[in-house]
Amino acid sequence: MIDLKSFSVLLDQIAEEKGLNRQQVIEAIEQAIAAAYKKDYGKRGQNIKAKLNLETGKVEFWQEKLVVDESMIYSEEELEQLKEKREPIEEEAEEGKKIRFNPERHLMVEEAKTLQEDAKVGDAIEIPLESKMDYGRIAAQTAKQVILQKIREAERSSIWNEFKSKEGELLSGIIQRIEGRVIFVDLGKTLGIFPKEEHVPGEFYRPGQRLRFYVLRVEDSPKGPSVLLSRAYPKFVSKLFELEVPEIPAGTIEIKSIAREAGSRSKVAAASSAEGVDPIGAMVGQRGTRVGSVINELGGEKIDIVEWAEDPELFVAHALSPAKVLQVTVLPKNRVIALVPEDQLSLAIGKEGQNVRLAAKLTGWKIDVRTPEGKQVEMEEGQEEKPDEQAEEKTEETKEETPA
Repeated sequence: MIDLKSFSVLLDQIAEEKGLNRQQVIEAIEQAIAAAYKKDYGKRGQNIKAKLNLETGKVEFWQEKLVVDESMIYSEEELEQLKEKREPIEEEAEEGKKIRFNPERHLMVEEAKTLQEDAKVGDAIEIPLESKMDYGRIAAQTAKQVILQKIREAERSSIWNEFKSKEGELLSGIIQRIEGRVIFVDLGKTLGIFPKEEHVPGEFYRPGQRLRFYVLRVEDSPKGPSVLLSRAYPKFVSKLFELEVPEIPAGTIEIKSIAREAGSRSKVAAASSAEGVDPIGAMVGQRGTRVGSVINELGGEKIDIVEWAEDPELFVAHALSPAKVLQVTVLPKNRVIALVPEDQLSLAIGKEGQNVRLAAKLTGWKIDVRTPEGKQVEMEEGQEEKPDEQAEEKTEETKEETPA
């Protein structure tokens, strides 16, 4: 007899260790008992089910058969044709497909009605079986393998559901090991994959280090759920601001767009939905505490916070900060011209064109930076700096004149 008290404690222990609910463990055990029964007392092809009563410790067994009619099964001629063509013969019923009739798995509708009056095609008829308690060594081994397999499957499903719901969120993890270009991160229930292309240039990682990561996506693989992590993704910055700025989760402030060159510099466009709330001031925080926390998490990466504007002229002017913009003119084909003072040209362009490049990514406009004297630099999203000779000369002159 089963010691029900000890058995119940064991169920709870397994469920807690594997992160499953109690019912999932019970279902795995029932499937294992059914597999053992079939091994010793059943026949090949039978679909045997078991139900464990936790109050009495007794197990009920039954055989399940699918109700079919003539239109659902292959005729002898069709079977011969399939064999000649060496095409697969279906055993399991699928919508719109015929199957080979198996008396251990299927039941003709006429016969099914003698067992159950309201039986119809597609129903599953349950035929009770005699309960057995004695099983051989092979059946016990089969039951053990089924339990391990089912619990493993349930565990994988639980991990998949949990982490799938966390796509696009931040997770804290500990770097477990480094293998070539891939870092494996301990996330608690599973290991996350932190590939080289998602690393931040200039950051160094070591085993045992605890960091925050952005969950890019969760994929299913033969070895289990695969959680892909990133620290270079632009939304990693917005999620960090959500942790530091309570006005963002509350909906008072909204981050409209982000342009990032990981490890170097980011531009964030924010807007306020409440009158009298300054989005830049709220995100910077008192004495820069809020933005400072984000910068520390990013390893010192520079962050420019600009005010979003619906007017493209105003938005482009804001995006080119810290440079002062005199005038912005919108042209066809998603192109704008930004006029800046001559002494602000190098600031608007930025080191190696970074400032105007990030501004183009942030706004989505192709930006042509010019001075009133006609010196210019053209930049669009994702484009490297290609200044004309005059602008390049001016940049070098400004660098020489401006003290470090």
